[in-house]
Amino acid sequence: MSHPSVTLPNHYILQIIDIVQNAGIRTELWLRHLGISPDKEEESLVTMPWATFRQFLLQAGKFCNDQALGLLIGERLLINTHGILGYAAMSSGTIRQVIELLEQYLVLRTDLLSMETVTEGDRLWVRFLETRPLEDIQRPVTEAIVLAIRNILDFTTMGTCDIRQVTFPFEGDAKLAEAMFRSPVSYNQDVAAFSLPLKTIDKPLKMANSVSFQEALKVCRQELDKLPTEQSWSARVRRLLLQTQHGFPTLDITARRFYLTPRTLHRRLIEEGTSYREVLEGVRHQLAVRYLETGRMTIQEISFALGYSDIANFRKAFKRWESIPPSQYQRRGEK
Repeated sequence: MSHPSVTLPNHYILQIIDIVQNAGIRTELWLRHLGISPDKEEESLVTMPWATFRQFLLQAGKFCNDQALGLLIGERLLINTHGILGYAAMSSGTIRQVIELLEQYLVLRTDLLSMETVTEGDRLWVRFLETRPLEDIQRPVTEAIVLAIRNILDFTTMGTCDIRQVTFPFEGDAKLAEAMFRSPVSYNQDVAAFSLPLKTIDKPLKMANSVSFQEALKVCRQELDKLPTEQSWSARVRRLLLQTQHGFPTLDITARRFYLTPRTLHRRLIEEGTSYREVLEGVRHQLAVRYLETGRMTIQEISFALGYSDIANFRKAFKRWESIPPSQYQRRGEK
């Protein structure tokens, strides 16, 4: 199954190039080899094949000899780098309104991750979910986006945003991350997320401007209306499956959520060279690996969580994905 193209603001690409140049690397031949030629003056969107974007990030990390490339990128993505979405956030009335805005309109800046919120006790958890398997660029993409969101909240609250905990589902440099987030950061957790105390999220923000917010929100809606023809159906289905809390919906239920008939959704996925079954398989693979790496669930629990009625079927599927049984993969991660 092929990945769709990646579309990002030109400014984001320029920041990555600048980080590489600051490491003393001449970037002209590198960018020419990749076929990347961003306009240094224009604030626009850049679209490139997934394979190109992946190589761009991986090679940028190697050139910098720095595993924390994502944090370096995220540190540069301040509120004024996010166009109309940043302006809307700047005018928001409360932290809750900022979060709800970003949850709905983050896709205007990137569709690599989506956001969802969950209330647990006295905290609001903001979770970040992959809309496609990020694989070996999971860390830089996730760290950059989560830190960028933290920067938005920091600006809108004038430095008083009280993020209590940040988590990531991979290994990382906790000391550096804590310095940048100014909050406790834990790696090798179940999900990328951060928490906010509920008692603070509805307090009025000093820069709130309801007129400006409504004007900016109107533009965001107009931009969002343009996206359906540009987004792949496989990415939308994958995002829906990843956001599902209790069991995966069937093709029929998934189609209904997109206001389509099952036949129409099936046809659109086939036109993209995939199918509902293949997308579901990819999501199960991604989650299985994540669950095994965190080591918090037994193989039987993982099998149940992924919708397998028979643990033998899960073992067979995992061996097809990774060429080794899940028990061996789990032991490998414990070494």
